[in-house]
Amino acid sequence: MAPRCWRWWHWSAWRRTRPPPAGSTPSFRQQFSTQEQPPQICVVGSGPAGFYTAQHLLKHHPRAHVDIYEKQLVPFGLVRFGVAPDHPEVKNVINTFTQTARSDRCAFRGNVAVGRDVAVSELRAAYHAVVLSYGAEDHQTLEIPGEELPGVFSARAFVGWYNGLPENRELAPDLSCDTAAILGQGNVALDVARILLTPPEHLEKTDITEAALGVLRQSRVKTVWIVGRRGPLQVAFTIKELREMIQLPGTRPILDPADFLGLQDRIKEVPRQRKRLTELLLRTATENPGVEGAARHALASRTWGLRFFRSPQRVLPSPDGRRVAGVRLAVTRLEGVGEAARAAPTGDTEDLPCGLVLSSVGYKSRPIDPSVPFDPKLGVIPNMEGRVIDVPGLYCSGWVKRGPTGVIATTMTDSFLTGQMLLQDLKAGLLPSGPRPGYAAIEALLSSRGLGPVGPACLFLGLGEAGCRGGVPGQGCREAQGEVAGSSGDAAAAGALSLDPSLAGGERRHAVRGTGAWVSQWDSAPQLCRLPAPAPGLGCLFSRGL
Repeated sequence: MAPRCWRWWHWSAWRRTRPPPAGSTPSFRQQFSTQEQPPQICVVGSGPAGFYTAQHLLKHHPRAHVDIYEKQLVPFGLVRFGVAPDHPEVKNVINTFTQTARSDRCAFRGNVAVGRDVAVSELRAAYHAVVLSYGAEDHQTLEIPGEELPGVFSARAFVGWYNGLPENRELAPDLSCDTAAILGQGNVALDVARILLTPPEHLEKTDITEAALGVLRQSRVKTVWIVGRRGPLQVAFTIKELREMIQLPGTRPILDPADFLGLQDRIKEVPRQRKRLTELLLRTATENPGVEGAARHALASRTWGLRFFRSPQRVLPSPDGRRVAGVRLAVTRLEGVGEAARAAPTGDTEDLPCGLVLSSVGYKSRPIDPSVPFDPKLGVIPNMEGRVIDVPGLYCSGWVKRGPTGVIATTMTDSFLTGQMLLQDLKAGLLPSGPRPGYAAIEALLSSRGLGPVGPACLFLGLGEAGCRGGVPGQGCREAQGEVAGSSGDAAAAGALSLDPSLAGGERRHAVRGTGAWVSQWDSAPQLCRLPAPAPGLGCLFSRGL
């Protein structure tokens, strides 16, 4: 529980500290006294928001110590579990996060679910400040009849399945149908469509999980419809994602030219990025693909299409009621102009037969703890510039702060601002003074609740012994010799948790047996190290290539 002396604080006290004008960020490293207590700071969530917040705090305060808590066994959040496996370049940001994690003043505490294993109030009592950066862990529901039918999944769960997110490893999508419908027209929708239609031999070169690859090899899905309530001028995907779909080997696009009537004149006034995207859609829908394009389309065995001005009204069951057989779509029209236009029903409907429905209408955050304010309508923690309203010493960054919008660069800027606010408050004396126990107190709490260590082993790729924090002295990381440990190799003999021997000899995926955690391997051989037994939260898993 937080000290009682905090209770008199009111939100107005925080308004005395304002962010400096853009471009005038002070050098906190030069302003903090070396005589003060080293601030113990806790960050909840190890995705981009968590790591960028930690990076800013460590860079601008020479003595700050940051503990990053994560409910998963492994760090990096949606960069690890949300980025499509055929987009390895997006995952390169993990290199930056790994450098932050290597700092002597930073520690990753995996397998600790804040709000379940430990309360936010307990973290606040143990640390000078707590930053909530746990992102958007849930998906927006369709709220239509039939959504609960077998064969209907959230795109978030499907992405987690093929990326090896432990909570989604049992998803078991049935891909024996001919047609799939994806409801939503953002980048995630195109990611899912691309994975469904990409030839398996291409996916073999990525870090997709072996289990998902096996299912996709047996897939009978030949057509994917990507459905949106509004029109071509309102799609949420980017031109890069669209271009990848258009050029996807073995596929051809299906777009209705009628959806683009009159669009040529309207796009003259739209912003440049939107204009380029719409022009590409328009060319794809209305222009002759040329000799080479026509030949490629003639050989294509799979198709994908964009259905505009359609809103899901009901998921249709099969005759026996045991699975999905289609989606009833309400035909819509636009009210308003541009990206602010809203979809209004016309009264007409049409049925789209399909055997798989993936809902991709957005992510949303959950409340983490009863003591933390939460706006269920907006799906965010009420805050001002990252300071949680009426809860001194508590901050937030990333999607739980501003909603599930923007890209990694947006999250970086947002997280740096939260870190800046925290350091300003620390310098102004608005945070508790005196020492705080930090993780020592939380470790004791976890131990008293019977929460054991993350696991007997920890897999590092490319970090070497220096990255093996918590490893048994003299039994640090060692390279697996020959095939992957588990089928042979010194690491297995040393007592490290074995890897799936069926994956030996590849440069792709490795599953840590018994944990359900998957990691990408881009080196010729993985490295394993043992952890001491009584160490809750010491489990850590970094991958240089992921």
